[in-house]
Amino acid sequence: MLADHGTVVVSGTKLADEIGISRSAVWRSVEHLRELGVQVAGHPRTGYQLKEVPDLLLAEFLAPLVRGTIFGPHAGPANIHHYFRAGSTNVLAMQAGAAGAPEGSVFLAEEQTAGRGRAGHTWESPKSVGIYCSVLLRPRLTPADVLPLTLAAGVAVANAVHRVTGLSPDLRWPNDLLLGGKKVCGILTEMNAEPTRVRYAVVGVGINVNQEKFSGELDGFATSLRRESGRAWSRLELCGALLKSLDAAYRALVTEGPRSALRHFEERSSYASGKRVRVDEDGGYEGVTDGLDPRGFLKVRTPQGVRTVLSGGVREI
Repeated sequence: MLADHGTVVVSGTKLADEIGISRSAVWRSVEHLRELGVQVAGHPRTGYQLKEVPDLLLAEFLAPLVRGTIFGPHAGPANIHHYFRAGSTNVLAMQAGAAGAPEGSVFLAEEQTAGRGRAGHTWESPKSVGIYCSVLLRPRLTPADVLPLTLAAGVAVANAVHRVTGLSPDLRWPNDLLLGGKKVCGILTEMNAEPTRVRYAVVGVGINVNQEKFSGELDGFATSLRRESGRAWSRLELCGALLKSLDAAYRALVTEGPRSALRHFEERSSYASGKRVRVDEDGGYEGVTDGLDPRGFLKVRTPQGVRTVLSGGVREI
């Protein structure tokens, strides 16, 4: 309501009447918003006004940007779930999948307190400077075809970032996006599956958008769109572009199969072929990347022959 009346002071009475709560509940809600970083001027006697329209990933703001996609077709804002603070959007999405939530449900948090990356790594998720987004999908795929879903999501994120910012992230197999050799985005795909079919899958995307600094040793490995471009970006605009790009990539994967997704990944990634890397798997080994196999796993040519990376991390040497 405050965003809809962004240029005027809205009385506490009006807010209470339209929402259907008491004026004291309005005051408590405003205080909570302030604690979460939303700049609200005023007090109960005079009314309230946003000092500026916040760059929040609210369903009401985001739904119009994703019309025509699986993330905002007929359900509108009800399909998009926004949290000011959450443990992990992937956990929320997996729980919703188990409870029968529809395909295309979106889970967004301004801040994560238990953000997760691949192989159990933590993901730093400070308040309202990044995009922490998980989408629930119910693909008609076998579990063997889920790795191409991660690769397709990486290409989708790269396309969205380039469309909004002009920056062109590199793709590091299987789930990282890099700018200047530093990580700007990570993708975590999880699923609930039977041996021959996927019941549901969750694709989680964490993008460092407007971070200006990173804690400890992360400063040497992570970057943000703001750091690389020298300016801040609208998270709302980028999130809309991200969901539209994910929608297109997902539809292509389901209708065309994994081969097209693998080809697009190889075209966009300097890591797919000809990159000298170290693989943190089976005690660790080094070699030169040699493309993807038909399932999407990375091949690495070593002095002992070609090896297939099944789960290990890959870094340039």
